[in-house]
Amino acid sequence: MRKRLLTLFSVLIVGAMLLSACGTTTETVIETVIVEKEGETIVETVIVEKEVEAEIQPVTLNWNWGTEPPTVDPSLATDTTSVDVAGNLFVGLTKFHPVSGEVSPYLATEWEAGEDADGNQTWTFHLRDDIVWVNYNPVTGETVQEVDADGNPRFVNANDVVYGAKRTVNPETGSDYAYVTYIIKNAEAINGGDEELTLDDLGVVALDDYTVQFTLENPAGYFPAIAGMWIIYAMPEWTIDEWSEQWTEAGLIVTSGPYSMESWIHGGELNLVKNPLWVDADKVQIERVEGVMIVEASTSFALYENHELDSVGVPLPEMDRVKADPVLSLEYYSAPTPCTYYYGFTNNKPPFDDVRVRAAFSQAIDRQLLIDNVLKGGQEVATTFAPPGIFGAPVPGTVGLGFDADAANASLQSYLDENGMTIDDFNALDVVLMHNTSEGHARIAAAIQQMWADTLGAEVRVENQEWAVYLSSIQNSSPLADMPHIWRLGWCADYPDENNWIHEVFNADSGANRLRRESGAFDALTVAAAQAQDPAEREALYLEAETMLTEVEAAYAPIYHYTTVAVTKPWLTRNYPPLGANDFFNWTIDFDAKLAAQGQ
Repeated sequence: MRKRLLTLFSVLIVGAMLLSACGTTTETVIETVIVEKEGETIVETVIVEKEVEAEIQPVTLNWNWGTEPPTVDPSLATDTTSVDVAGNLFVGLTKFHPVSGEVSPYLATEWEAGEDADGNQTWTFHLRDDIVWVNYNPVTGETVQEVDADGNPRFVNANDVVYGAKRTVNPETGSDYAYVTYIIKNAEAINGGDEELTLDDLGVVALDDYTVQFTLENPAGYFPAIAGMWIIYAMPEWTIDEWSEQWTEAGLIVTSGPYSMESWIHGGELNLVKNPLWVDADKVQIERVEGVMIVEASTSFALYENHELDSVGVPLPEMDRVKADPVLSLEYYSAPTPCTYYYGFTNNKPPFDDVRVRAAFSQAIDRQLLIDNVLKGGQEVATTFAPPGIFGAPVPGTVGLGFDADAANASLQSYLDENGMTIDDFNALDVVLMHNTSEGHARIAAAIQQMWADTLGAEVRVENQEWAVYLSSIQNSSPLADMPHIWRLGWCADYPDENNWIHEVFNADSGANRLRRESGAFDALTVAAAQAQDPAEREALYLEAETMLTEVEAAYAPIYHYTTVAVTKPWLTRNYPPLGANDFFNWTIDFDAKLAAQGQ
C-alpha cells in the first residue's frame, strides 16, 4: 500500500520555494567595453542583447476565498467556498456552461434517458477514458499519476462515480447535502438508515468501466444537472480508505480536475497549482491560484486597490465611490445572479413558533429601502425564495409578504393581546438575530434591526459567529436552546429548478430544514410538483407552494435576490458563472501587465 509521509505537513513551507523556476531569458543591457579602433584602445558604451539567468514566475491568480473552507470533501461540502475549491480539484459528470448556464459534457461525453424493467426512469452516462487521478507533492512540486496495487495507472472511471454517490448517501458519511440525491432510487431510505436496504440497493451501477447508470425514484428531466454536482463527483476510494478524515490535506489528497492542491494552511491560505496531467492542460493559462482567507470585505478591497488581489466583491460602504471613480468604475461589474438572501425564523422556538410574529417581522422589513440605502448594487426585492430564471419561480412581486407597516403591527399586536403581553414583555424575551462574521452582513443586520425597532418597537440583539461555527450552530440538529430565533443565509441555485429551492431547502423532511418546520400542506405540494411530469402542472404546484410558505406559514423572510457586484483588474479576463463553482481554469491573465502594475 502506498504511504505518503505525514511529515509533509511540517514542511509545506518548502513549497514556497517552488513558486518560481529558473531559466534563461534574453535581455537588452547597456555595457561598457574596451575596443580597438583605428589603432587606438578606447572605452565605449554599447547596447547589447545577451542571455541572462532569470526567475520565471508562474502565471498566478491572487484570490480571496473569503473564509476558511469548512471542507473540500465533495461529500461534505455545503457552502460556496468549499464548492469553489472542490470544483477546481475534481471533475463532475456534467458541468454548467459558465455564461449560459446550460448543462454541458465534462467527465461524461453524452447521456440519455431510458426505463428499467419496472418502468423507472434511468439516466445513462458515457464517460471519457483519459482523465487521470493525480497526487501533488508540495515538497518536490511534482504531480504524479496514481497507480493501483499492480502498478497500473488509475483513470477516472464509472466505479469511481458509483463509489462517490454511495459514499454521499451512506449515513455514516454524515453528508448534510445527501438529500439532493433522494431523486436516486432508494437514496432517501438508505440515507435515513433503513435496515432492510444496503448501499448496493442504491440506484447507481457501473455498466462497464466507462458507463454509469442511475435509476430514479421519479422521472426528472433535470437530473443531468444534479449529476454534475459535487456530491456525485467521482471520488478516490483507495485514498479515502487510507487516510480517512485526513484525505483532503495537502500532500495526501488525490484529485482529478484542472488543479491540484498545493498547500492548505488552515486559517491562512489555500493554494492551487495547475495539473499538468489534466486532459486540457494546454488550455489552462493560470498556473497557480494563491488564495487567502480574508473575511473583512474592507481589507480585501484594500488589497485589491494595492494590486494584491485580482478580483473582489465591492464592500457596501465603497459602492458609491467605486461607481464614481474614473478607474474603478471601468473595473466594476454588476449582474443578476440566481441567489436569494433571506432571514430564517426558527419555527419551533418561542415567540417565533407563532405565525403572527413571523409575519410581523417579515412585513416590517423595507426591502427596497435596504437595497437603495445599504446594498446599492441593483439587487431585486425578494418576497419568494426562487429568483427569476429558475423553472417554477413566481413572477416577482406577485406572491409573498412585502413591506407593510400596518399589517406588521396588527400581527404583532394580535399576538401580544392574546398572550396578555406588552411590547416590553416581548422585548424581555431577548430575541436574537445571528449572522456569520462579515462586515456586509453586519450592516444589513443593523439596518433591519432598526426597521424592527422603528416599525414594531421590537428590540433584537445581533450576534455573529465565524463561518464554520455558525453553520454548526444553525444545523437542524443543534439543541433548540442554542439556536438563534432569527438567522441569515443565502441560497444559490445548484440547478435551475424549483425542486432545488423550496423542496430541498424547506421541506420538513429535508436535512436542510433549519427552519424546523413541521410537515404539512406545503410539503405535500413540493413532493407532488417533483413527481409531476407536465411542466404547466409543476409550475402551478410550485406557485401554490411558494404562496403557502411565505404568506400562510410566513416561515422565513426572503429579503433580496442577489446581483454579482465585483471589481476586476483589467489584466484578468474572467466569467461570472450563474451556476456552480468559479472555473479558474477558463480564466486568463495578461501577466506582463499585472507584473508591471505591481512594479515588477
